[in-house]
Amino acid sequence: MKRKILLAAGIILAAQLEMTLTAQEGWQKLFNGKNLHGWEQLNGRAKYKAVDGMIVGSTVVGSPNSFLCTKKFYGDFILEYDVLVDPKLNSGVQIRSHSMKSYNNGRVHGYQIEIDPSDRAWSAGVYDEARRGWLYPLKDNPKAGAAFKQNEWNHFHVEAIGNEIKTWINGVPAADLIDDMDSTGFIGLQVHGIGNDKSKAGIRVKWKNLRIVTNNLDTYRWPYNQNLKQICTIPNTLTPQEIKAGWKLLWDGKTTNGWRGADKSEFPAKGWTIHNGILTVNESGGGESRNGGDIITDKEYGDFELSLEFRLTKGANSGIKYFVKEGLNKGVGSAIGLEYQLLDDKNHPDAKNGVGGNRTLASLYDLIPAASNKPVNPTGQWNKATIICHGNHVEHWLNGVKVVTYDRGTQIFRALVQKSKYKIYPNFGEAQKGHILLQDHGNKVSFRNIKIKV
Repeated sequence: MKRKILLAAGIILAAQLEMTLTAQEGWQKLFNGKNLHGWEQLNGRAKYKAVDGMIVGSTVVGSPNSFLCTKKFYGDFILEYDVLVDPKLNSGVQIRSHSMKSYNNGRVHGYQIEIDPSDRAWSAGVYDEARRGWLYPLKDNPKAGAAFKQNEWNHFHVEAIGNEIKTWINGVPAADLIDDMDSTGFIGLQVHGIGNDKSKAGIRVKWKNLRIVTNNLDTYRWPYNQNLKQICTIPNTLTPQEIKAGWKLLWDGKTTNGWRGADKSEFPAKGWTIHNGILTVNESGGGESRNGGDIITDKEYGDFELSLEFRLTKGANSGIKYFVKEGLNKGVGSAIGLEYQLLDDKNHPDAKNGVGGNRTLASLYDLIPAASNKPVNPTGQWNKATIICHGNHVEHWLNGVKVVTYDRGTQIFRALVQKSKYKIYPNFGEAQKGHILLQDHGNKVSFRNIKIKV
């Protein structure tokens, strides 16, 4: 019996060893440990050397960001590497990145897996170098931030498969991004520019154990953390995580299904366009609801979370209204409801009207001003609006920051209404449910990623 047990244990051990060897055989070394063969330097003048099995990058005064890049392009892969960085130096590893004369005179751009020894601690977050900025910051993942070890080697695991980019730092899940901007490109090691700060000259970042696997990727994938926040940047798309949480697209990105004109049975025949997954109310001189007119959802909503992206043009005015009831406005103008104001505060005069800024961007229009420290992307760029309605409690969010909070039906709320343009409407803003509205105020404003969770 003992001999049989030993034999069985030997068979199991041999099978495990064979699996381990098979897994190891799939990995390819990106760095031969001796020289920089297979790599090329782009953009800046930082110094890169092969030293004792490491790639060592050193800062140079007056140089822009420097990148040591693989000559080979990679599409779907799993990448691992170890990093030791000076606490005073920001760095990163580019994946699926590019350098081409047609884009910013050859500046390296693309996904960057952050190396961040600062107090912010966003190492293993995903940044879009020289293009869109942060795609997956770690502000909602303090556990990953705390996993970074100062003045020690840190291990990174990166999975770029299809439209998914997942990262781990020292075994802790960090980022879960869905994005379709680039499907292939080079891998690059960044030495961040230090400007003219001579005190930072010669500080170093080191890499070792750089390896990649490009075949049979399911064999090498790490277990997925279902609780990690998933960020999707693909317009008009729901992730599996969002679907499971109850989110639905309020606009499908292609048709007018689910929407119609306010106080109308059909979608407006003019004034609105759909192109490349973007819904746009067109410029018509700034008149309120005098061209195509407002559009509203077919359905009414009570408790909900609404999320969408909007893009303003210079001097534009529009709004997102909720708890809208048709027929209240008997004259010319927009349908009536609580309004998340959309406004170019710098160039539209309405920003200085009202009381205390209650007609500025993200405010509860004519009632409650948005926080003065609200984060705003410039006109021409996308901003994200979120409206949360739970019972009578309502919140406005702008680009991930809560900027307005209030409770409907309270004495304070009703007092604000009595001092506003809405005082002529009985029980204004207190309906249990209503339509959601996108306003035609005669200025060009675009929308996308309109989604709702009831």
